[in-house]
Amino acid sequence: MLALQSVSDAVVIVDVLSFSTAVDIAVSNGAAVLPYRWKDGSARDFARKNGAVLASGRSHQGEYSLSPASLCSIPRGTALVLPSPNGSTLALSATTGSVYTACLRNAPAVGKRARIHGPRISVIPAGEQWPDLSLRPCFEDLLGAGAVLSTLSGSPSPEAEMAISTFMRFRHDLRGALSRCGSGRELMERGFEWDIELAAEHAVSSFTPVLVQDRFTDPASSPS
Repeated sequence: MLALQSVSDAVVIVDVLSFSTAVDIAVSNGAAVLPYRWKDGSARDFARKNGAVLASGRSHQGEYSLSPASLCSIPRGTALVLPSPNGSTLALSATTGSVYTACLRNAPAVGKRARIHGPRISVIPAGEQWPDLSLRPCFEDLLGAGAVLSTLSGSPSPEAEMAISTFMRFRHDLRGALSRCGSGRELMERGFEWDIELAAEHAVSSFTPVLVQDRFTDPASSPS
């Protein structure tokens, strides 16, 4: 992403099974999401300084977390610090331009919104990390990137064409594809089937979370 920023009019970060879908659901409820790299003592201090709620680990039932299902009833006006080694880290690595986060739910809306900044749109599949912190490419994020890229005009790169082809191949069975991929199977085994249901919904959200200073919001939906 760092290499693409200087030649991009807008950057779209895609982390389908956690961060991006969680942000879409939170923002659609009128909350703001403050990305943070790691959940440690500094995250608690950051949340306290900003009058925000700190998300818990995904396995903590009844608390806000990277589980999109945990955010379905988050109250309007809540500021949520959402630590994430993938989506949040990419967002915080951005230094220039307009930075959006997209998932299957809001891919068409984000693609349309990103185009207002210019024709050079970089869509970044976040992936996961192996235990040694090296990149673990993920099917679900390639799928989500393809959903965004399929809404854009112009000349896609070969990598973009591959992502679009992946989305077109599975677009009529998104839930099945997500539940069968490696990350999806892990979530199913841990009891997070509802997260897959939410993440597999395509084009159900018109919200376009954009990073404004330290938080993702949808300025168009902010109360006047």
